Amino acid sequence: MLPAWGHQLATVLGSVCVGWGGGGGSALVTLTFHLFNHYGLIELFRLDMVKLRRFLVMIQEDYHSRNPYHNAVHAADVTQAMYCYLQEPKLSKSLTSCDILLGLLAAATHDLDHPGVNEPFLIKTNHYLAALYKNTSVLENHHWRSAVGLLRESGLFSHLPAEDGLNMERQLGSLILATDISRQNEYLSKFREHLDNEDLCLANACHRHFVLQMALKCADICNPCRPWELSKQWSEKVTEEFFHQGDIEKRYKLEVSPLCDSQANTIGNIQIGFMTYVVEPLFAEWARFSDTRLSRTMLGHLGLNKASWSGMLQELAGGADDGAQEGAEVPAEDGNSKALPQGSKES
Repeated sequence: MLPAWGHQLATVLGSVCVGWGGGGGSALVTLTFHLFNHYGLIELFRLDMVKLRRFLVMIQEDYHSRNPYHNAVHAADVTQAMYCYLQEPKLSKSLTSCDILLGLLAAATHDLDHPGVNEPFLIKTNHYLAALYKNTSVLENHHWRSAVGLLRESGLFSHLPAEDGLNMERQLGSLILATDISRQNEYLSKFREHLDNEDLCLANACHRHFVLQMALKCADICNPCRPWELSKQWSEKVTEEFFHQGDIEKRYKLEVSPLCDSQANTIGNIQIGFMTYVVEPLFAEWARFSDTRLSRTMLGHLGLNKASWSGMLQELAGGADDGAQEGAEVPAEDGNSKALPQGSKES
């Protein structure tokens, strides 16, 4: 299930992702532990391996396997993508071990305890999380606070000076909060301005942190940039989750959220809109920052996937038109004619 942009991970992952329905087995634990070891973070930060393993298992278990999309498989997928971005030349030669540690932790925990519904749903149903976080980045704040809770429960950083631990928690929160899609334009405009002014300095800790935020944002929504067969599966899963929310809203006579009405939307039109207005602008700027083979490959897949969805929509539209024409051609005067129903043609 996890694609290999970083081919060296393929042998590590093996078959740990046993399928969507099983929540990906232990993929998140296995991958994140391997990456901590790969970067030497266990030794550098004097992490207790038992505590680390316990912390990662708690993360895995805190994701909801019943969610079609926001589950531990997605977290592992984002962590794998984050690793690929951390390996890009501009980042690999500039990031500190602390940056890498925070980047991997943020990727693994960025959707922790996701309820499978979006922020507007939580707000309009007066959910306690919406009240707790004052209707602002409700899910992202919850993911961050949940991650901090597990860090403290596991005692992973208990051997560090208290101020260092608190600083790590704050920076972790800053990264996770950056994944709030409602703030997309804010981050993208800032990124674009830096690139236009050519003033990003990765020797500056604040600039490195900002680039880590952008890398995590890319990792979080990179599925349209993966090969078609894999990208299509992710698209189906996220749409399934949207439509499930829409069904709940209909059941309780709530206003159906945008993209969540299965009668008004298709996977194709949702994906084309998402690619056009969210993914393309972000990855175009990322390619300006990191003009590498990986960036060009991602943009290539993005273009091909968008074309594939457009083609599928055209086929569906053509099928519907053919059905209408066939229905119109049935002779009205022939009482013995048995016209087949055309409504199911596009399936």
